[in-house]
Amino acid sequence: MTDPVDTAPLLIDDEDESVVEPAAITAPLEALLLMATEPMPTAELAQAVRAPVALVERALAHLAEFYDETGRGFELRYVGGGWRYWTRAEHAELIGGWLIEGQHAKLSQAALETLAVVAYLQPISRSRVSAVRGVNVDGVLRTLVTRDLVHEVDRDPETGAMLFGTTGEFLERLGLPGLDDLPPIAPHLPDASELDAELRALAEDPSVELVEAPTSGEETAHE
Repeated sequence: MTDPVDTAPLLIDDEDESVVEPAAITAPLEALLLMATEPMPTAELAQAVRAPVALVERALAHLAEFYDETGRGFELRYVGGGWRYWTRAEHAELIGGWLIEGQHAKLSQAALETLAVVAYLQPISRSRVSAVRGVNVDGVLRTLVTRDLVHEVDRDPETGAMLFGTTGEFLERLGLPGLDDLPPIAPHLPDASELDAELRALAEDPSVELVEAPTSGEETAHE
């Protein structure tokens, strides 16, 4: 079956490329790059904004130059086969100090709940964590990764989604030799097994899509 995205018509035809300014697609590209959790290939960005690859390349080069000229605290780099925002090297000391301070702060309730979902249902994708919690958990997951409590362990062979699991640091903090030593969750959440079975059924059914909560409902793990 052909992917409908692959056959979607271009918003900007190849014939119109020479007369279209890259600025016409920079805003959509910025929006996509802000949401990216890993480098995005040029072809993927072009498909998303439905514009020719050559035009997207020009727009990305224009953005990178603009950020450099205006002295932003971040830059747009092409690394690892794709484009992604990075903080500038001159701010490394500031960011490092802030992260180290955060290591000593307590996790928020949102972070603790998200960590519990990952611990008991791992390996688990971001969308499944969001489905269990009922909110967008991108910010919380980033905090848990920064704290070295959660990390990327694999990719779903069918969807390609990144799968997350807990780290050795997580077990060390809890004083546990392994995941099998986690306390049973059933006494605290009687429907946990039924919930997991339902989510797995939804994930395996291609006709049903797990929809994340709107971005406006995203939680952040304030320390």
